[in-house]
Amino acid sequence: MVIGSESKLRNLDQSKVSKLKRLVQETPVALTYNSVKMWCGSALGLFCLNKMADVGIEKQGHHYQDSNDSQKNVFDLGTFVGDLNVEEDASSDDISLEGLQQELEECKNDDVSKIIQVIDASLGYNTWFIVVANILSKGTKLREYTKGVENNIRQVELDSIQDYIKESDNLVSLHDQIRDCDSILSQMETLLSGFQAEIGSISSDIKILQEKSMDMGLKLKNRKVAESKLANFVEDIIVPPRMVDIIIDGEVNDEYMRTLETLSKKLKFVEVDPMVKISKALKDVQPELEKLRQKAVSKVFEFIVQKLYSLRKPKTNIQILQQSVLLKYKYIVTFLKEHGKEIYIEVRGAYIDTMNKVLSAHFRAYIQALEKLQLDIATSNDLIGVEARNTSLFSSRREPLKNRSAVYALGDRIKILKEIDEPALIPHIAEASSSKYPYEVLFRSLHKLLMDTATSEFNFCDDFFGEESIFYDIFAGPFAVIDEHFNSILPNCFDAIGLMLMILIIHQHQDLETVCQILDLQLVMSRRRIPCLDSYLDKANIVLWPRFKMVFDMHLNSLRNANVKTLWEDDVHPHYVMRRYAEFTASLIHLNVEYGDGQLELNLERLRMAIDDLLIKLAKTFPKPKSQTVFLINNYDMTIAVLKEAGPEGGKIQMHFEELLKSNTALFVEELLLEHFSDLIKFVKTRASEDPNANTEKPITVAEVEPLVKDFASRWKAAIELMHKDVITSFSNFLCGMDILRSAMTQLLLYYTRFSDCIKKIVGGSALNKDLVSIPSIMYEIKKYSRTF
Repeated sequence: MVIGSESKLRNLDQSKVSKLKRLVQETPVALTYNSVKMWCGSALGLFCLNKMADVGIEKQGHHYQDSNDSQKNVFDLGTFVGDLNVEEDASSDDISLEGLQQELEECKNDDVSKIIQVIDASLGYNTWFIVVANILSKGTKLREYTKGVENNIRQVELDSIQDYIKESDNLVSLHDQIRDCDSILSQMETLLSGFQAEIGSISSDIKILQEKSMDMGLKLKNRKVAESKLANFVEDIIVPPRMVDIIIDGEVNDEYMRTLETLSKKLKFVEVDPMVKISKALKDVQPELEKLRQKAVSKVFEFIVQKLYSLRKPKTNIQILQQSVLLKYKYIVTFLKEHGKEIYIEVRGAYIDTMNKVLSAHFRAYIQALEKLQLDIATSNDLIGVEARNTSLFSSRREPLKNRSAVYALGDRIKILKEIDEPALIPHIAEASSSKYPYEVLFRSLHKLLMDTATSEFNFCDDFFGEESIFYDIFAGPFAVIDEHFNSILPNCFDAIGLMLMILIIHQHQDLETVCQILDLQLVMSRRRIPCLDSYLDKANIVLWPRFKMVFDMHLNSLRNANVKTLWEDDVHPHYVMRRYAEFTASLIHLNVEYGDGQLELNLERLRMAIDDLLIKLAKTFPKPKSQTVFLINNYDMTIAVLKEAGPEGGKIQMHFEELLKSNTALFVEELLLEHFSDLIKFVKTRASEDPNANTEKPITVAEVEPLVKDFASRWKAAIELMHKDVITSFSNFLCGMDILRSAMTQLLLYYTRFSDCIKKIVGGSALNKDLVSIPSIMYEIKKYSRTF
C-alpha cells in the first residue's frame, strides 16, 4: 500500500485511528518485533502520519505568524517527509484493527512495548512522533529498520557480556569482600546477642538491687523513727545527775527555774503517757523522780514563803517587790499548782493572809490620816429652813450660818469632778501645810488609791497565780476597812452637795461624743479592762443615794416645818432662807445636768413648792401690801439671778420664778402709782371710758376734772422723784429696781394719756389746756431717769 498524497491520509477512518490509539494506550502488553513491524506498517504508520500532520500544521502556523508572511496555512506532506513507499503486507490489502487487537493481546511479554513506554514517558508524545518521522524520512523499510535495531541490541548485549568478563576479577573480589563482610556481620550479631543477654541479666540484677534498696530504706526510716521515739523516751525519763544536784543543793535562781521546768516535764511524762506506766524503766526512775519532786516542793515553798513575808516589813513598796522580785519566780507557783497542790494551797493562803493584813493596815492608816484633813462643811442644823441664830453653847466658835451661804453653793467644789484621775493626796504633805479639804476631796483620794492598788493587785494575781478570785479574797479586808469608815462618816454627813459630788465621782459617765474630761471610777476601771471593783462601786452607790435622800428630805422638812415668826425679819431684802434655797437648788441642778436623774428633778420640784409656801407666809407677816410685794420681788429676783449664775440649766424652776416676778412686778407698779396718783388713776379706771356727750345721770364736767389736772401739774415731778427714791431703797438689785421704775413711768404715761384724751372730749375742757402737762414733757422726764442706768 502506497501513501502518495495528503488526501489519502485525510480519508483515513478517524474512528479506527482513535480506537487504535486508545487500544495502544490502555492495553498493558509488550510487542514483539514482528508486531512492531506490522504495527508500523499498518495502523501506527497512519496514526503517526496523522499526528505529525497536525503537529506540522501547528508549527507552520506559528512560523507564519512570527515571520509576518502572507502565505496560506497549507500542509504539504511531500515537503515534510518526501515520497514514501510503504510495502504492504502480502497477506492483507487493508488494515484490520481486530487482528491488531488480537495480536496485541497475545504478545504480552515483548520488551518493545516497554521500550516504547519508556521513550513515551521520557520524550513525550511529540518528541516520539518526531523520532518516528525521522525514521520514515530516511526511506528505510520498517522491517529492515527493526532488524537493524535488533542487531544493535544483540551487539549491545554481547558488548555488555564482554564488559562483565573484563570485570570478572573485580566481581570475584567484590564477592569475596561481601562474603567476608557477611562473616564479620555474623560475628557481630553473635556478639550483640551476647551483649543483649548480658544486659537482660544486668537489668534483672538492678531490679533486685532496687528492691533491696527500698527495703533497706524502709527499715532505715523505721529505725530512725524508733530511735527518735526511744531517744525522746530516754531523754524524758532519765534523771541527769546535774538536775539532781541543782534540785537538792542548788540555790533558787534562774537556773533552778529552768531545772524545775525540766523536772515538771518528766513528771508529766510519766503521769500522762500510758505506755510509760507499763515500762520497766519507770520502776527504776519513778522513786527518784518522786524524791526530787518532794525536795523541790519543800525547797521552793520555803523560798516563796520567805519572799511573801518580806511584804509585811514596814515601809515596803509592795508594787515594786511584786514586779521586780515575785514575778521572776512565778513558775514556782505554777510548779506547786501542778505537782504540789497541798503546798500550793498553803502558799496561796499565806499570800492572801499577808496581803489582806498589809493592805488593810495601809488603808486604815491612810483613812486615819485623811480624817485629820477633813473640813466640816455642814451639821444637822445646817438646813435651809433652820433659823440663822444658833443656840449652841459653842456658837461663838462658828461663823453665823446666815453668812455661810457656801454651805449650799457649789462654787469651786465642782472642780473635783475634773480631777478624778489626779494622784491621791499625800496626807503628811497636806497636814504640814495645814490644809483642810471637804470630804468629797478625801473621798476621791481614797478611791483613787483604792483603784490604783486594786489595778496593780488584780494584774499581779492574774500573772502570778493565774487566778482572779484571789483578788476578792485579798481585798475583803480593805473593803471592810473602807466600809467601816463610811459607816462612821456617812451618818454624820449632812452635806447634801458633798454627797451628790461623791455620787458623781462614783457614777459620772464620760460623754463619748464630746470626749468629756470628767471620768468616773467605773469608766476608769472599764477603760483599764479590770472590772474587779464593779461590785464595790455599786455597793458604794447604794449607800450614798439613801443618805443623800435623807439629807435632802431634812432640808425639805425644814422648809415645811419652819417657824415663820423666828425666821421673819423686818427687812424687804432677800431672805437668807431663800438664798440658801436658790444656791442649793442651783448646785443640784448644775450637777444633775451630767447625771440626769429624774428622781432628783421630782425632789427639787417638791422643794420649790415648799419654799413657795414659806415665802408667802413670810411676806404676809409684813403689815403693808406694798412691803409684801417688794419682799417677794426681791426674793424672786435674787433666786433667778442665782439660777442664771449656775448656768443655763434652770429649766422649769427658773421659768416658774420668772412668772412670779412678772406678776408681782405688775402688782407693785399699780401700788406705787396709787400711792402718788390715786385720784387720777381712780378717775381713769372709772370715768375715762365714759362718753361725755352721752345722756347720763352724772356727766363728766370741767369742775370735776379741774382739781385733778391742777394737782398733777403741781406735783408730778416731785412724785416721780419720790417714786425713784422709793424704788432705789426698796430693791436690792439696782437693775431690777430700774426696770420696775421704768414700768411704773410707762404705766403712768398711759394713764395720763387716757386722762388727757378724756378732757378733750369734755364740753369746755379746752379751758384746762393751760394747766395740762404735755405728753412730751412726761416722756422727757422718763428718759432722764432711764439714762441713770
